[in-house]
Amino acid sequence: MKFGVVQAPHWRNAGDVAGMMREVLYALAPAAVAYTYFFGPGLLLNIVVAATVAIATEALALRLRGRTSRLALSDGSALVCAVLLAFCLPPLTPWWVTACGSAFAIGVAKHLYGGLGFNVFNPAMAGYVLLLAAFPGYLAGWLPPNVGDLDYRALSLAESATYTVTGSLPPGVELDAVTRATPLTVVKAELGQMRTMGEIVVDPVFGDFGGAGWEWIGNFITLGGLWLLYRGIIRWQVPAAMLAGLMLPALLLYLTDAETHPSPLFHLYSGGTLLGAFFIATDPVSSAVTDRGRLVCGAGCGLLTFAIRHWGIYPDGVAVAVLLMNLAVPTIDRYTRPRPYGY
Repeated sequence: MKFGVVQAPHWRNAGDVAGMMREVLYALAPAAVAYTYFFGPGLLLNIVVAATVAIATEALALRLRGRTSRLALSDGSALVCAVLLAFCLPPLTPWWVTACGSAFAIGVAKHLYGGLGFNVFNPAMAGYVLLLAAFPGYLAGWLPPNVGDLDYRALSLAESATYTVTGSLPPGVELDAVTRATPLTVVKAELGQMRTMGEIVVDPVFGDFGGAGWEWIGNFITLGGLWLLYRGIIRWQVPAAMLAGLMLPALLLYLTDAETHPSPLFHLYSGGTLLGAFFIATDPVSSAVTDRGRLVCGAGCGLLTFAIRHWGIYPDGVAVAVLLMNLAVPTIDRYTRPRPYGY
């Protein structure tokens, strides 16, 4: 009897980088639709600018490094980075601000360290933090949500595009008339003025748990994250640990005094909590690779996010928390390595 012999490897992984990136984009699509519904077409404009600059920067970096650009450009990693960055920016972000963040994310945070698979920091969060430090004023002007209780001047696609490109609003319309502070900013400022949560949440910018509109976006982000879990693109440890690390201390303070501390559900449905838990902190390159390490890394992201929101100067803290834990990943992986069988 003759047996057929084939060369190794005998077991092939059905997935590839491009396929994984497409899955991430598919998972973000429902949240992008909800975002556009509640906050206008600014997200789409940010995605176009960020994606164009990201792909151009990727091609230039590969050319300077003497690398073939076709395969690298087709893997979708630059596009995913651009979309995640766009999700973090206000809808009325000037194009050159978005372009700066996208170019830094790809050119410095990614290719300066060797490209895909070698970056120490999450590129999208590195680009966002650069903009937060360099242009904080442009990152503070968020649009109010499209809900019935809010009286505001909605901008059309053409008006949003005109402002993004030229910085000009329609005649007679001021920027203060079309922008508002985010729920996280409102809570931080009002608590600092000795107001109670009961007095703060009567503002129509708040919903049942978090920010109006943001709750629906958060629900769709969660559905997208669960889809990635089902498909095996991400592991459960980082999202679960990050949400626990944020919500448990929030719950303890909330039980101590609910009038001076936001509820855990407010922390969950405000800011970048769910996007960070399912799409940012789970980055397979800059996050931990061991199961215990993922738990430690996720819990650290959650605890640091809460600490920044509660004691820090920034209303949110997801991006800074993720970058700080990225620094700790080599040490976390070193001390959470699984013990070899038999030892």
